Amino acid sequence: MGGGRELSPVLLVGAGTGEATCGILYLASYLRRGGIEAFVRLYDGDETDAEVVASFERLVARVRPRLVGISLKWFHHVDRALLIARTLRKIDPGIRIVVGGNSASYWWRELHAFDFIDHVVLGDGEVPLLAICQGEPSPPNCVTRSPSGTSRRLPLSYIQGATNTEDIYYSHFNELFLSQLDRNSFSGWVAPGKGCGENCLYCGGARGNQKAAFGRAKPFLRSEQSVRRDHQEIAPQTWQMRYDFAGSTAEFLGSTWAGVDLSKHCCTYFLWGVPRLELVAELARTFKRVYMVIDIGCFSEQQRLEQMGKGLLKPCAKDRELLDVIDACHRHPNLDMEISGIGGLPFTSKAALAEELRLVERVISLDCVVGYQRLEAQPGALVTEHPARFDMVTEAKTFTEFLDYFEQREPGDVSVPMIRFRDAELEAAVQRNSDQVDALAWKHRDTRRSVAVNGRTRLLNTSPSTQRFTLGDWLGHHRAPAKVAQEPVTVLRSVDGITLTCAPTVSPRKFSDPTLVQGQDGAILLAALAAFEQPATVSSAVTQLGTKARLDPHSAREVIDHLVDGRFLQPA
Repeated sequence: MGGGRELSPVLLVGAGTGEATCGILYLASYLRRGGIEAFVRLYDGDETDAEVVASFERLVARVRPRLVGISLKWFHHVDRALLIARTLRKIDPGIRIVVGGNSASYWWRELHAFDFIDHVVLGDGEVPLLAICQGEPSPPNCVTRSPSGTSRRLPLSYIQGATNTEDIYYSHFNELFLSQLDRNSFSGWVAPGKGCGENCLYCGGARGNQKAAFGRAKPFLRSEQSVRRDHQEIAPQTWQMRYDFAGSTAEFLGSTWAGVDLSKHCCTYFLWGVPRLELVAELARTFKRVYMVIDIGCFSEQQRLEQMGKGLLKPCAKDRELLDVIDACHRHPNLDMEISGIGGLPFTSKAALAEELRLVERVISLDCVVGYQRLEAQPGALVTEHPARFDMVTEAKTFTEFLDYFEQREPGDVSVPMIRFRDAELEAAVQRNSDQVDALAWKHRDTRRSVAVNGRTRLLNTSPSTQRFTLGDWLGHHRAPAKVAQEPVTVLRSVDGITLTCAPTVSPRKFSDPTLVQGQDGAILLAALAAFEQPATVSSAVTQLGTKARLDPHSAREVIDHLVDGRFLQPA
């Protein structure tokens, strides 16, 4: 134990809204196996500072944590990480506060200047965080505040690689979560490997930064056994599996799925470059539905090849290779594709912009979704650090500039600092192209989702999952007051994973929560879904809702259209 005082229980949270990164689940699992009582708050729906304060007052009162770990993986959460740490210090000055993750490792000097942060974990966090919890006086890979307020960074001594990750896997999923909302917010991420071997000029997590912040010189795959443990643990807990480009071959993943039935699960797979057709076939054979996202860098082949030739972009497909794999993927009726790229990369031209637009139109004509965004500033990325080399300017470069930008955003604003061309005429042309691509992409998305509904349309309630909980179990007893904790909640999931949570007996006057559809509104939605338990026409359901829910025909149609848009109702 190192002679120090054990810090348990532990609470691990993300620094952003929505679902936190899966890293805190791997960490909490590891701590549990090390004898530490660890909990996660996986979902965060707070928008205002006041909501953050209220949430953590309730969390601290319930868990009584001796240590809180804050995952700062993504740089655009830095202001919120500081808000959470500052709030915790005010609530209970005795709580040890630890931050970690990619952005925390990159900005460790700046973060450790704040006196409400006790430790910054550098790189992979399992062994360092357990050492802190067990009272080790000198935990590895940590910048620790001394009683005098000074700190220094020692060389990284714990670096995950191909040979030391046997004990990194998901476990204790029945003990980690503080609410059913948290458990159901888990999107099924599995990390087949870690790291990146490329040095794309726009990425803050490229090979050079991985080596500097994590000590990891090259990516690696975890062992088949540890990834198989992940699937065995989470398959009963989630409706989908998600992977990124660090995954591997069909043979590798097939081995990690051995003994686990995934035939009713969906899969989302993010990767760059064109996948091997064997992998495509294995995914389609294993899962009920597959959504594959292929990152091609940018939509101009000319610009793509120039970047690759200069060593500034990962290996990406040529247009012909991309179109061939799209054609092959269309042979699997349960597989959808999204092709993603970045607009406004260096070395563009009018010819490259025209080429970009042509490929976007071609991809859409093949009924593939297009994912597109302008070049954003990322801490440590080559183009962010040295924009003048590319005749560009960045809206943020230093820690202070990024922090100032995010602190000035209004609640709900998800914008990030951008990188733009110094040449005003070129910048205007790039922005026009970007706007046109966005318009095409969103029109196509809307078309794919739209369902023409009239009175004779027969619809069916296709929600693949309906669960019922008490309000206390769903929100957690730290959020649901005792007077309403036993009230029933119905949770439905659409085929796309959208969740609808109805609490018809809970009046908003007694208790209100933004994640719930309450009172009469909740009762109306459940009544509308019940009207389509068997295939029924819209007209008959409108009549039924008029009788049972006292809805006028116009309001009844609005409710039905809303459920069709969310894909809770689909044509029978």
